[in-house]
Amino acid sequence: MSFSIVQDHAVWTMLTRERKALLLDRLAVEGRLVAAALAIELQVSEDTIRRDLRELAAEGRLTRVHGGALPASPTHRPLAERSAMQTEAKVRLGRRGAELIRPGQIVILDGGTTHMALVQALPRNLHATIVTHSPTIAAALEPFERVDVILIGGTLLRLSMVALGAATAEAFGRISADLLFLGVTGVHPEAGLTTGHPEEAELKSRLIRSAAETIVLATPDKIGATSPFQIAPLASVTALVTLGERPSWLPSGLAHLGAGP
Repeated sequence: MSFSIVQDHAVWTMLTRERKALLLDRLAVEGRLVAAALAIELQVSEDTIRRDLRELAAEGRLTRVHGGALPASPTHRPLAERSAMQTEAKVRLGRRGAELIRPGQIVILDGGTTHMALVQALPRNLHATIVTHSPTIAAALEPFERVDVILIGGTLLRLSMVALGAATAEAFGRISADLLFLGVTGVHPEAGLTTGHPEEAELKSRLIRSAAETIVLATPDKIGATSPFQIAPLASVTALVTLGERPSWLPSGLAHLGAGP
């Protein structure tokens, strides 16, 4: 009797593994999973599909949403790990982003490794004011003698190495910038701009309201991907800078800028 139970459990585990693999394959092709439809197709209960999605979300393989799931961004990781991801793409995006800054502008520069590449691409004689809540970005600006650096403080979020909190948001509320370079972990047609930390999502939304124009530099692994917390809809962005062609699902009013070789 106990041997039969072990056998049944082994079969169930194999079927679960196969079903999860199918879900991930379908998500990669279709960009969205609908639990009710999948339950009918696979002849299992919706509870079974929801459990599969919950477990896959816990592994970072997808992002659960009401009624199903969306692709998960692979970029919601500690800063040190992200530094080694998409390095060539970040150099190209950083170079294109640096070209968009004009002398005399006030620029909010969010944290992140792509924005570090932007700093490295800035001309050394640039005259501008850069506001940031990232101590690593502020330190990287030290050699730029004509750049006035305003570092906003707060409680440090070590995952992203940026300041957060009420004082941080209040300080940004007193700033009217020309440009904002906004860091995100996902750009998705339905979920919009997303990130992996709730307080960070709230602050990033505040940053958008503090600038006349918002620019997102997005590596290929962020396009069509999501993280659990929405920053803002796509319509909040002035321009999206990517390496590839313009995504067909971008709002018509959102400019797309390609990053050249």
